[in-house]
Amino acid sequence: MKTILITGGSRGIGAHMVRHFSRKGYRVMFCYQKSSEAADALCRETGAVAVQCDVREEAQVKGLLERALREFRHLDALVVNAGAAWSGLTEDMSAVDYAHVTDTNLRGAFLCVREALPHLRASQGSIVLVSSMWGVVGASCEAVYSASKAALQCFARALAKEVGPAGVRVNCVAPGAVDTDMMACYSEQDKRALAEDTPLGRLCRAEDVANAVDFLLGGQAAFITGQTLVVDGGFTL
Repeated sequence: MKTILITGGSRGIGAHMVRHFSRKGYRVMFCYQKSSEAADALCRETGAVAVQCDVREEAQVKGLLERALREFRHLDALVVNAGAAWSGLTEDMSAVDYAHVTDTNLRGAFLCVREALPHLRASQGSIVLVSSMWGVVGASCEAVYSASKAALQCFARALAKEVGPAGVRVNCVAPGAVDTDMMACYSEQDKRALAEDTPLGRLCRAEDVANAVDFLLGGQAAFITGQTLVVDGGFTL
């Protein structure tokens, strides 16, 4: 049976991916930071295993991967979805807010990938990093968030060269604006404007992202690595 570890899996896009891969017959483990009630409910719904973990903390990430290997015996896929955002003028951003965004989005990805790689080499598994369309074009008042998500795309390209000879594939998805709690800083008017500016005429849905991740992890993408699949309905064209 295929196994998958999803970070940031208790809410939003991550929770949808937990449901998606559970329905497909994967053994699923996901981590969460604070949303214990949501995580417990998702476990009851899907049979997935939840582990509390702050992906910024090295010891906790090591413990997460140790738990995954105890439960699964092998690891086929890692989806790095845990993320943090901040919106406002760059000149108003504190160093604490900067560290929260970059440590979650980039340091967290690095720690999870580093700890998972020995196990993914053994299984010739696959990694998908969840970036953002703002990592492609940049977003006003989300400069640091955009930079951190762009860094994930470069991380995927470089890492794909590094681990490709071991049979491990690394790719990114860059979702458009998905109406989850990550968009709490957007007004309904802002959301309508984003939908109107999207050629396909709507916001991205969580299932759009899950389907893209599923494709990149699957056999139809067996010769695809180091790529960023932009799932934005044409917004960045």
